[in-house]
Amino acid sequence: MTGIVRDTREMFRDRTFLKKTVMIALPVAMQGMLNTVVNLVDNLMIGSLGSTAIASVGLANKVFFVFTLLVFGINSGSGVLAAQFWGNQDVKNIRKVLGLALSLAVTGSVVFLLPACLKPRMLMRIFTTSQASIEMGAAYLAVAAFSYPCTAITNTYVGMLRAVNRVKEPVLISCAAIVTNICFNYILIFGKLGAPAMGVVGAALATLIARVVEVVLILGVVYLKRTPLACGFKGLFGWSGGFLRKFFVTALPVICNEFIWGLGTTIYSMAYGRMGDDAVAAITIATTIQDMAVVLFQGLSAATAVILGNEMGAGNLKRAETYGKNFFILQFLVTVVTALLCVSFRWKFIGLYQPGISDEVAMAVSRCIVVFALFSPFRMFNYVNVVGVLRSGGDTAMCLFIDTSGVWFIGIPLAFLGGLLLKQPIHIVYGMVTLEEVYKAVIGYMRYRQKKWLRNLAVEL
Repeated sequence: MTGIVRDTREMFRDRTFLKKTVMIALPVAMQGMLNTVVNLVDNLMIGSLGSTAIASVGLANKVFFVFTLLVFGINSGSGVLAAQFWGNQDVKNIRKVLGLALSLAVTGSVVFLLPACLKPRMLMRIFTTSQASIEMGAAYLAVAAFSYPCTAITNTYVGMLRAVNRVKEPVLISCAAIVTNICFNYILIFGKLGAPAMGVVGAALATLIARVVEVVLILGVVYLKRTPLACGFKGLFGWSGGFLRKFFVTALPVICNEFIWGLGTTIYSMAYGRMGDDAVAAITIATTIQDMAVVLFQGLSAATAVILGNEMGAGNLKRAETYGKNFFILQFLVTVVTALLCVSFRWKFIGLYQPGISDEVAMAVSRCIVVFALFSPFRMFNYVNVVGVLRSGGDTAMCLFIDTSGVWFIGIPLAFLGGLLLKQPIHIVYGMVTLEEVYKAVIGYMRYRQKKWLRNLAVEL
């Protein structure tokens, strides 16, 4: 206990560490919060159309969720190399990382776009047996899927900008996209300013318009401000055999990790979807509210990956080890505060959805949020450890094992056991599923202590 207190005091005395962390984590968290606010506004507007509308759009967006995790995996794996190259001031290789990441992300977007546009009902039937949800969700999905390539390009550039410590511009761009999305949501969902009332299809079209605006703005910033990422096509390509080997050894486990983990968590929705529209509506609303807390840890894990990657790329392994310990201390302190806030203010947020949802759905949301708070110390540790610490040094194969084994061997079996066999209420099933975070925290901490993540990848190329 004395050692923890001493380490905490030393962390707060390290102004350089705190300044770097805030400069990276805060903009990333703000960007995530802005996206969460958009999801909240979407849900509130769609929620006025009833529980079926919330459920259908929530399930349709599971396709987008898996796709964004694929892109996140590509960018996270790429960001490991880019951050270390930036620590070594190797701009040429950073641009090549960007080119390869863009190629993979855009290709992935097309793979998801085609079935979502051509067979949207087939995809919706995977998640639910409710015919009303299938029809409404398919209509939403067929339009929203055209935004996937824009998302791939935007997210890749944002990830690379973070790796080179340019985090402010993406936040401002997100603000513009969010304002665009909210305005067009209001106009197209409810039929304002002479537009037809399009319901959930209007929400999908508003998302598409916002994504187009976003990608135009991000490319404008990159090239007009002449950031380190600004270059011609030649600078993005021309990868050597050694470069490709290093990229895929480091990034491929991360890509597989996020995709397989995302696919697994999406299978949870298959169990939820068979518990009825009210259960899906409850978990969708609870997840949106929880995301407002999770964004803080997304920012913290992003700062962890960038700062540790920069330090290790510059050869400062001892400092990277100290900073890793500091990030865990920060994570614990922030977890306690956010968990208490979520529980204390949950009914304030739930009240925003009423009278669009029933009292039974509202109570289920409340109980899911309490479950989230109880398990948050484990979940948030995993965010910082897996996405931040372990990946920063290229220990990506172990991250793949930790994440995927937790979802597929614990979470998925418990989701179907609780939801379909034992027929438990949604908050109990959610609690059973979240037991995977406890398993991941134990295995992840053991791996952290082995220090195999402390590596300078920039000099190993």
